[in-house]
Amino acid sequence: MRGGALAEQLSVAQARRIALAAQGFGRRRPTAPGRRHLTETMGRLGVVQIDSVNVVSRTHYLPFFSRLGPYPRDALEDLAWGKRPQFFEYWAHEASLLPLSTQPLLRWRMEDAAEGVGVWKGVARFLRDHPALMERAVAAIGERGPLTASELELGARGAGGWWGWSEAKRAAECLFWTGRLTTATRRATFERVYGLPREVLPRDVHGAPTPSREAAQRDLLRIAARAQGVATERDLRDYFRMGPADTRARIGELVEAGELIPVTVRGWDRTAYLDPSARKPRRIAASALLSPFDNLIWFRERTERLFGVRVRLEIYTPAEKRVHGYYVLPFLEDEAITARVDLKADRKAGVLRVMAAHAEPQATTQTAARLACELRLMAGWLGLGKVAVEQQGDLAAALQGELSRPPQ
Repeated sequence: MRGGALAEQLSVAQARRIALAAQGFGRRRPTAPGRRHLTETMGRLGVVQIDSVNVVSRTHYLPFFSRLGPYPRDALEDLAWGKRPQFFEYWAHEASLLPLSTQPLLRWRMEDAAEGVGVWKGVARFLRDHPALMERAVAAIGERGPLTASELELGARGAGGWWGWSEAKRAAECLFWTGRLTTATRRATFERVYGLPREVLPRDVHGAPTPSREAAQRDLLRIAARAQGVATERDLRDYFRMGPADTRARIGELVEAGELIPVTVRGWDRTAYLDPSARKPRRIAASALLSPFDNLIWFRERTERLFGVRVRLEIYTPAEKRVHGYYVLPFLEDEAITARVDLKADRKAGVLRVMAAHAEPQATTQTAARLACELRLMAGWLGLGKVAVEQQGDLAAALQGELSRPPQ
């Protein structure tokens, strides 16, 4: 349909099933997930957020586990940071991993960073104030090969400024944001190693034509629409953190071309847009622990609209004010979020610790049993021998009871 007339009405339940299917839930997990499944999942999601917090597992590993089950972690590391990577890093939805094919679509953002457009003003100012520092950093990597910020040694360490970063770190990050440097690999400590794009990216990617800003943004919105199934303007904008005016203009163009279908979702206070290729399953069967940074729930406003659950990250909340815990993973049970668990991987003891377990209003008689099964699966994937439950939260006793039984 063209022209923007509202052609269809959806219930929230229908919208939720469309969204879950678009995110890869409701499919049978492969028996032996490997590289192909990881690349297919990345292609479906379009972007996976990176975060360094390692209380359970760094978050970029978790969306693949949620959808595929136990996969070899080193396969993801090779795809992201191996000798022939299929993914690359950039600031897309926060710090992110993305398919290599997306790199040209983000060059307009790299140009914005260099020119100080919008949120990038501080980057451009640092570039302008330290031109010699930038050239020294690029020259050092060109001569010596990929380097960490600590190996660049360009100036004072931790001399105030951004998060106490050294001048070398600030220089490297500015060059990364502007596209003059990219991530070559990661150290075991997760420290980024910076390289020159022409040396790191495949030739066909680095040499690919740069699309216009408008064409690139349309492509990013197509990816966001496919990954979400049905989404409001704000949902689509958040996926790749695009500006309101650009998003609105590009959505209008995609609607006019028939590539997005305006719909109403009962109970939502704004127009939604349906991907014409979106699946509309009648039911979703799934069990999954969700990273707090999972694509399905990372935009908290959308999570509330879809699931009726208020998800908040409490890492930065003082311990005495936390409701659910420090690193909390919601539990997806079929089409509902039915529980939350505060998890900690105690690697020294070989235990996945459930610091707290809370039931949601939509919890079922099977929630504890299904959650216990998923926790055992995660523990094995993380190389931990067992799951231990602290008696915190209204689901803790039932969960402990299920875990005390032999696995089925």
